[in-house]
Amino acid sequence: MFLYIDPGTGSMLFTILIGVIGASIYSLRMLWIKLRFKLSGGKVQAETENPSFVIFTDDKRYWKIFEPVCREMDKRGRDVVYMTASEDDPGLSCELPHLKAEYVGNENKAFARLNFMNATIVLSTTPGLDVYQWKRSKGVKFYVHIPHAASEITLYRMFGIDYYDAILLSGEYQVQDIRKLEKLRSLPAKDLVKIGIPYMDEMAARLEKEGPAPEHPRTVLLAPSWGQSAIFSVYGGKILDTLLKTGYHIIVRPHPQSFKSEKDMIDKLMAEYPESEQLEWNRDTDNFDCLRRSDILISDFSGVIFDFTLIYDKPVIYTNPNFDVSLYDAWWLEAPLWTQGALPRIGHELSEENMENLKDIIDTCISDPKYAEGIRAVKAETWEHPGEGAKRAADYLIKKYDELTSEGGKK
Repeated sequence: MFLYIDPGTGSMLFTILIGVIGASIYSLRMLWIKLRFKLSGGKVQAETENPSFVIFTDDKRYWKIFEPVCREMDKRGRDVVYMTASEDDPGLSCELPHLKAEYVGNENKAFARLNFMNATIVLSTTPGLDVYQWKRSKGVKFYVHIPHAASEITLYRMFGIDYYDAILLSGEYQVQDIRKLEKLRSLPAKDLVKIGIPYMDEMAARLEKEGPAPEHPRTVLLAPSWGQSAIFSVYGGKILDTLLKTGYHIIVRPHPQSFKSEKDMIDKLMAEYPESEQLEWNRDTDNFDCLRRSDILISDFSGVIFDFTLIYDKPVIYTNPNFDVSLYDAWWLEAPLWTQGALPRIGHELSEENMENLKDIIDTCISDPKYAEGIRAVKAETWEHPGEGAKRAADYLIKKYDELTSEGGKK
């Protein structure tokens, strides 16, 4: 037992170790740059070691967030370094002339690199800057956060975005929530810029190009998240039995993590409810086709709810996961989440008590005009500047870079 180290102490020791190693690497690298500079007679510039714009992503699935911004920056001739913690990130094979993509290792290896990097501006979806292993580097002037989905900005673990310098947002309610947190925590005011949602712009443009799905039988998409509060964990096969009784075509698309963390449960359900003319299991990497073919979505707390309703203008049926906000920034505000007010306007809640009436709920959500009106209202609240997200993001990044590198902005 005397070898046991509690998680808090272990994290602290790890941070100290990373700090010592990183500082050593940083010092050696700076010594090498200075030596090269002197040996070259001053011709070798350190600019290659100090990129203007860096994007960091901790997972390949966020490439969809950054790709539109990278294309816009490339169109303007701005060099961007894209650092990813996924070896198979699609960004690594992107051939934009002004984009340099590199794999920086996963988890701790990536953070060790980031903690002592040089850059003018770093853009990322990753929360926890200066809270967990990822520390602000003295060689970076400015950190910008961009959310990876619509809806709440306060559902990060506590303090997850406190130490960014700017956040790119999509709705006024997000601005208000962050300002309240800053006041409660005595934090300096960040740049809060409402740019819209670049990846949703891309999906909407694709839908406009492809057009609506061909005529098809009424189709229900069941897309649960994973974990103890998710649909399959709560209802098991009962929801599939109920859906099959409706006579509608059913697409089941579990969260990718379910096939890893809940493999036994998913394997059992797939064996008990095999594919048929009425039921299909979907594991496509790209969810565009199954979203387009579906007339209504049933989900829990998955981000796909807002993708589906805001882009495809279709209603949803959602479950109440009894979400515990005690670990999240939302806890500080002691106010209902924006999502709690948005969901009843775009669809209907599913519960144990009304499960048997699921067919009637589906029909009502699709036919009642109040849900179409609710979708329009919710879209206006959480998706400002549709079609302009990437342009506005690039506008801000370039303007901020010019400010930081002007004579008045130099430190």
